[in-house]
Amino acid sequence: MPRLNKAARGKRRWVGLTLVSEAASRSDCEDIFAELLRGIEWKLYDLVVEDDGLIKAIVRVGLSDWKEANGRLNSHEFCETVTTSGKIRLVRGRLGISRPPRRS
Repeated sequence: MPRLNKAARGKRRWVGLTLVSEAASRSDCEDIFAELLRGIEWKLYDLVVEDDGLIKAIVRVGLSDWKEANGRLNSHEFCETVTTSGKIRLVRGRLGISRPPRRS
């Protein structure tokens, strides 16, 4: 089956954020985001735990849900959005996250 062309895939926003939490694993962070972003389609892409316990993450949300997702994430004291963009490369650069190696 052929892949959808770029225009048919839908627009998205990449949200770069920081978390101050005891959750150090990817599954713990996914549980936190599932609670905060209930009813919004999202996907966690990158997750980096710094030495000081600060967690940097990149979450993909749809363009139509972006403002609501941003408001929900910023409404909690342990979570703060740092940057958003339509290109994940720019968000990674602003957060200082390197691109993970491709799986073979």
